[in-house]
Amino acid sequence: MQLIVLEFALTLAAMTGLALLMGRWLARVLASETHWAVERLSYRTLGVDPAERMGWARYGLALLLSNAAMMALGYLFLRMQGLLPLNDLGNAAQAPDLAFNTAASFITNTNWQSYGGEGSLSNATQMLAITFLMFCGATAGVAAAGGFIRALARASSQDMGNYWVDFMRVLWRVMLPLCFAMALVYVWQGMPQTLAGQAVATTLEGARQQLILGPVASFETIKHIGTNGGGFFSMNAAHPFENPTPLTNVLHILSMLLIPSALTVTFGTMLARKKQGWVFFGAFLVMFLGFLALVFSAEQTGNPLLTKVGVDQTLTAGQSGGNMEGKELRFGIADTALFVTTTTAATTGSVNAMHDSLTPLGGLVPLAQMMLNCVFGGDGVGFINLIQYAILTVFLAGMMIGRTPEFLGKKIEAREIKLVMLSVLAHPASILGFTALASLWPDTGASLANPGAHGFSEVLYAYTSGTANNGSAFAGLNANTPFFNTTIGLAMLVGRFFTLLPMLAVAGSLAAKKTVLDGPGTFPTATPLFMVLLVFVVLVVGGLTFLPALALGPVVEQLQMLQP
Repeated sequence: MQLIVLEFALTLAAMTGLALLMGRWLARVLASETHWAVERLSYRTLGVDPAERMGWARYGLALLLSNAAMMALGYLFLRMQGLLPLNDLGNAAQAPDLAFNTAASFITNTNWQSYGGEGSLSNATQMLAITFLMFCGATAGVAAAGGFIRALARASSQDMGNYWVDFMRVLWRVMLPLCFAMALVYVWQGMPQTLAGQAVATTLEGARQQLILGPVASFETIKHIGTNGGGFFSMNAAHPFENPTPLTNVLHILSMLLIPSALTVTFGTMLARKKQGWVFFGAFLVMFLGFLALVFSAEQTGNPLLTKVGVDQTLTAGQSGGNMEGKELRFGIADTALFVTTTTAATTGSVNAMHDSLTPLGGLVPLAQMMLNCVFGGDGVGFINLIQYAILTVFLAGMMIGRTPEFLGKKIEAREIKLVMLSVLAHPASILGFTALASLWPDTGASLANPGAHGFSEVLYAYTSGTANNGSAFAGLNANTPFFNTTIGLAMLVGRFFTLLPMLAVAGSLAAKKTVLDGPGTFPTATPLFMVLLVFVVLVVGGLTFLPALALGPVVEQLQMLQP
């Protein structure tokens, strides 16, 4: 146990150190006054003016329309797959509903897959559609966070910067260099990186075995650094080609947390409020540690029903106790628990175990983190989601002390609170609304692998994962049907844009206000007390919203498991 705690501590310490370095670099990138030659070439190619200053509406419109165009391009590639080269296996084009789901999934940074990666896509579509959209979706999220933070630093201004400048700088100075360097490390560790579609090997018994290959290393880098998720192979990060060694497993975890954690440092640097940035980092970390402790303890305890029928769980795969169902023996319970917590905290969706096989409390953790959607969160949007709760916290605190709430020297008034609540409510409305619709849909039962509470959890998880732009699955639900492809695709779009755009409007509204000096009634936000209140508000709002749904799924399943 001491070694496990030490492993967790070292991983989180490494994350903190990398967040400090990455956060400062992001701040320099977003505040730069110069344009690289490749960036100027990109502006000319797109026909945009890098000197244009954008308000929040113009900034948001550029983000929305560019994402729509890239989604349409990805959809076109998926529908034309049979005509594209690098298709050694002869994979046919995706059906219209599946192509819509896939294109929506990857442009929204979700990477939900209703198909088997190696059995459905060619190397051409893996690169032209999937990897392309992964770069676009992740870069757009970080660019939005850059414009959002810049707006919070403004006073009496409508200027959020220029979306195209932010996008190109993040792409050329952050995403591509990081992914190129990490791809080399992954190739060194044994990941394939080739345009060959397959290799045929002869086993020791003399049988011929087909091994699917492709540009896996480059896929894995943006998959994790971009908090995208998905898998080149159906087994995802449990596949030895996607996650061949313990080192790659750790690098996957650190990559997923890299940019979400770094944005707190970027925020503190750009606003000259470093303490405030660390308060937000602390809020992220406190929630992360709580959920990590819950899933690890639940999986380490194991399933009491197995003990009742005589299965000895005191020593499983060399570990003291635990539920090893659905887990890789080479990772074990500790590394699996850390990966489960990380991938749903950072809304990545990469998995190195089957979440469907987690204990009920273990399965509650990824569900709860995606429902809160601000335990680090995805690249860019996770930090924005935490800020919405920070504004809600200062509003509640301001009401308690009888003062107009203030945040970062700006008064929080009715307009900001309405926009914040629109963003807060869009998330559960999508999850619960689509889950209710699916529960009533007559064909849903045919897609479920399990009845009862666990079957409900499978449906709830699907729409939670889609709306939170996570992409992981319980894996007990056949979602490749026209109904699920369409509704989960819509949930992804709602979860991405109906929460992001209102918060850009909040940032624009605050940027236009004058800065007010702190007074005797100002509630300080750069303190441990505010961090505790922020975490409390996140958990209370999330608990009140989603507890009834969780009670119908993992909670009742846990009670059934524990009954005498």
